[in-house]
Amino acid sequence: MPAVTLVLAHRGANREAPENTLDAFRRAVALGADGVELDVHRTLDGALVVRHDAATSEGLVLAERERDEIRRALPEVPDLDDVLDVCEGLLVNVEIKNSPHDADWDPEHHVAELVVELLAGRGGRDRVLVSSFELGSVDHVHALAPDLPTALLTGRMDPLEGLGVVEAHGHRALHPFVGMIAGPRAAEITDRAHDLGVDVNVWTVNDHDELARLAAVGVDALITDVPAVALAALGRA
Repeated sequence: MPAVTLVLAHRGANREAPENTLDAFRRAVALGADGVELDVHRTLDGALVVRHDAATSEGLVLAERERDEIRRALPEVPDLDDVLDVCEGLLVNVEIKNSPHDADWDPEHHVAELVVELLAGRGGRDRVLVSSFELGSVDHVHALAPDLPTALLTGRMDPLEGLGVVEAHGHRALHPFVGMIAGPRAAEITDRAHDLGVDVNVWTVNDHDELARLAAVGVDALITDVPAVALAALGRA
């Protein structure tokens, strides 16, 4: 069981500032969160920007535009570099958004390569966990940088099946959807994961009692839209 269950602000403190913006990440830091979760996409010229969706409702696809053009069109969208600076000392969960259904589907895993390159260029000073729903993305990160912690995100996949995949592929953590570990399953899955040396970081948990329950069974991190509520539920307000 972890000494302290970590509180990770989902896309920053997104109930108090627009999600995935520097203001949301600064607010998470001010509230005392242990870390943040964010989403990353590539631009046409190889920059890494923090935004949940690959495209805007107007049809602007991030991967098809250069960074300067995105900055003019979407000034609120930060660079990953800048978010890492704001969150210095905290754990930053970098989720690589990559799906065949996305406008920037990346079967050759360019984003994974860019993330590894950026972190190496920062001299390894950041506390980072790289995750994705797309197994190939985190496999590629792990192949390029075996010491960089990686995690598999799961939605409808049974968490025990997910644990088998994580163990087989050498990843450090499983990120199950909270709805898949209801009731006594939470303790079963967490105990099994810890026996394998795997962390369990649950998303997205906003209910006070559920936050407290999951912390009590020893999950390693709670990814939440309401970090202040989570800290209170853990007795750390």
